[in-house]
Amino acid sequence: MKRRNVSPNTVKNYLNGLKLYVIWLDVPIEKTTYGKIVAYMDYLLGRRLQPKTINCYLNSICQFYHYLSEEEGIPITNPVRKPNIMKLSRGLPKHLREENIEILFNHLKGRRDQAMFTLMLRCGLRVEEVAHLSLGDIDLKRRMLLIQDGKGAKDRIVYLSNDALHALLEYLRVRPANKTKKVFLVEKGTYTGHPLSIRGIQKRMEYYARKTGLRITCHHLRHTMATQMLNADAALSTIQDLLGHNSIRTTQRYCRISNLKVQRDYYKAMEVIMQRTATNTDNP
Repeated sequence: MKRRNVSPNTVKNYLNGLKLYVIWLDVPIEKTTYGKIVAYMDYLLGRRLQPKTINCYLNSICQFYHYLSEEEGIPITNPVRKPNIMKLSRGLPKHLREENIEILFNHLKGRRDQAMFTLMLRCGLRVEEVAHLSLGDIDLKRRMLLIQDGKGAKDRIVYLSNDALHALLEYLRVRPANKTKKVFLVEKGTYTGHPLSIRGIQKRMEYYARKTGLRITCHHLRHTMATQMLNADAALSTIQDLLGHNSIRTTQRYCRISNLKVQRDYYKAMEVIMQRTATNTDNP
């Protein structure tokens, strides 16, 4: 996996999934059958894991057996016939309404949290991209951020809106001088001054979700940015580049929830249709 240059987080997730399987398995790995895989699926369902998570676990097992066969030369049959065996629902991306954004940001404490969550909302950053952001990635003069090794090991440029630039500058003014190059730091406890982890940022959002009563995650802010951009008539290709989507089809999912744009297009088209209808009626 490292030769394929996948992210450390992906390696960790694959290994954790494989570890769970090996601990559960009660027969030698080379004697595993498809029936065992089905039983393992039932075990994961019994733990109330989501279909997407189960598919990830099955994929790690499938890749492991492929590794044993192709790289280790072990004559072994891959018992995972189809790694993505669980059917997934294609739910709509969830975004926040304007009033919920206001409630959330009114409850944010400190300039660090204001900066972190404003970057997610205005720049469409993933939580891991915020955690990995370094001081050298910030270009204040050109109001740009360089996002390095994003999902799929891709780099991209995102831009800073007025409020995002202001929030970031306000935090940088009070950020403690530190040898650490990461932008966002732990502010309390044993690890004060250390880079804030992905889980640390998620815990901050969970805290605010409890405080406000909102059902919200960090990723909802990214979805909100995409939806707002689309409602403001930004091109799909532009939103794709800003979010770092590999496929335009992923970005097109936001079209299904962009109600304001659908409303405008509908009424605009209806005006044209009704004018043509009226013209045809007047001139039989």
